[in-house]
Amino acid sequence: MTVPMTDKTPFRFEVLATDANARRGVINTWRGDIRTPAFMPVGTAGTVKAMYMDQVRDLGADIILGNTYHLMLRPGAERIAKLGGLHEFGGWKGPILTDSGGFQVMSLAALRKLSEDGVTFKSHVDGTKYDMSPERSIEIQGLLGSDIQMQLDECIALPAETDEIERAMELSLRWAERSAIAFGEQPERAMFGIVQGGDNERLRLRSASVLAGMGLKGYSIGGLAVGEPQEVMLRVLDFTCPALPEEKPRYLMGVGKPDDIIEGIARGVDMFDCVMPTRAGRHGQAWTRFGKLNLKNSRHADDPRPLDEQSQCPAARDYSRAYLHHLVRSNESLGGMLLTWSNLNYYQEVMQGARDAIEAGRYADYMAECKEGWERGDIPPL
Repeated sequence: MTVPMTDKTPFRFEVLATDANARRGVINTWRGDIRTPAFMPVGTAGTVKAMYMDQVRDLGADIILGNTYHLMLRPGAERIAKLGGLHEFGGWKGPILTDSGGFQVMSLAALRKLSEDGVTFKSHVDGTKYDMSPERSIEIQGLLGSDIQMQLDECIALPAETDEIERAMELSLRWAERSAIAFGEQPERAMFGIVQGGDNERLRLRSASVLAGMGLKGYSIGGLAVGEPQEVMLRVLDFTCPALPEEKPRYLMGVGKPDDIIEGIARGVDMFDCVMPTRAGRHGQAWTRFGKLNLKNSRHADDPRPLDEQSQCPAARDYSRAYLHHLVRSNESLGGMLLTWSNLNYYQEVMQGARDAIEAGRYADYMAECKEGWERGDIPPL
């Protein structure tokens, strides 16, 4: 049954607790609440790879991410709209965030051409030519029916010359304004602006200031985790997060490793996404409280222990490392499925632990405990 527009809960963010710069909050949407800090599993093409949607929900994810670029290429935004939108199409009833497609256009598409109007590119799938403007990106995200939508921006890899970083940042600001106009007034949904500016403090602060002046419902920090060292990313967060409105959610795009996430939370970030836990699982890697394990390694061949006997996730608790090693080395699909399940569970455990620690005023201790466990590991030396 379609919910009448007047009955839909307006998009709203509330900070419930703080510990230094770390924030515990909640985003209210008409499709459900999002507990923050939040990690969003990536459902690139309408599916979180190797997972059922009810598994993803049961692990504790309140929101997933969909990718505008991939979905516009296949099966097509208009087709998804006719089939009831991305929630109905993919069987996910909770909130969905869609990115603008800009990053994938810059990194995947062939023969792209950038202009003030937008970007023209050829699909990496079949070579079909597409035009993507800020307005068209918002239109596609509207057809998908997502609850949080991103402005179109230009994301460039680091390191880069200051002039090039500034050019891309200023273009992204102009596109943000056009995106906001195209998005219009939708109380039940949100459009986030994207702070760009590379590793340059002056440019980041200008981007944050102009976007804050637009009165958007949330703010993303883009252009990081694109090849720069962690210390550069953290330095950028140190001066960018304080420049963003305290009463709005902050989303660090495409990050990342558990260590990056807990460091981002410490600096005031509320939302994260990354393909890492699902991609790592499909490639035989597990993230646990003992650090990162490579199940391809022969040292696991005779190890009867599970990944983590204390885990609430059956994939981490009920299967031996020897069996997981066998599945991975045999290229059995079940290996990737189990490791993806375990990885996403661990990421959600990290987020719940962070939320609890912030509420208890012990987030610094929680970070230290996580790092100590990752450093110590639990595999005896050979």
